[in-house]
Amino acid sequence: MHNLTLFLTTVFLGFFAMLNPIGNTPVFISMVGKADEKTIKKVAFRAVLVAFILITIFSLFGHIIFRMFGITLPAFQIAGGIIVFFIGYNLLQGKESGAHSSDNGDPVKSLQDMAISPLGIPLLAGPGTISTAMNFVGEGKNFYSTLLIILIFAVVCAITFLMFILSEKIADKFSTSLIKVVSKIMGLILAVIAIQMVINGIFNVIKEFPNLG
Repeated sequence: MHNLTLFLTTVFLGFFAMLNPIGNTPVFISMVGKADEKTIKKVAFRAVLVAFILITIFSLFGHIIFRMFGITLPAFQIAGGIIVFFIGYNLLQGKESGAHSSDNGDPVKSLQDMAISPLGIPLLAGPGTISTAMNFVGEGKNFYSTLLIILIFAVVCAITFLMFILSEKIADKFSTSLIKVVSKIMGLILAVIAIQMVINGIFNVIKEFPNLG
């Protein structure tokens, strides 16, 4: 029970840090601008729905996709760990991560399209989020744990959705400096998770190819 609780807590913190709803709320505000409340809800819902569908697909069928392209889980864990580390490092430095970039270079793009990209992909479900999900699924090692991981991601998506639709009120309540502090904390958590992902990847390589050890 203790190990399960620790695992679920790690999954929640990992996804929460990757989606970073607190840090991404100002980005969402800047995108929706002066849109009405109904439009804001539609954009927020579509963004988290796209992210949820993508992560669910990779959680359930990621290994099949890997086999199609000849990718091993350890390789993805190490590469994903490096990606996640730089996302966390950029958050610690107060920078916007390239993997989470919200700049689409098209000022006339509609809000509904923005909900899919760049909000849904890659702001919420970017390479780092996919890597984190695949790493957690690899650690779970059974279908039951995979369902729990998807459920936890759904909870984090729900939290993100609520923060997005309450973005204007949140902006009025919290100062910019407080949001930056929270983003830095999320960055530290991501950096630690990233190092663990790399360690797990190296360990799995040694386990699969013992002669390398």
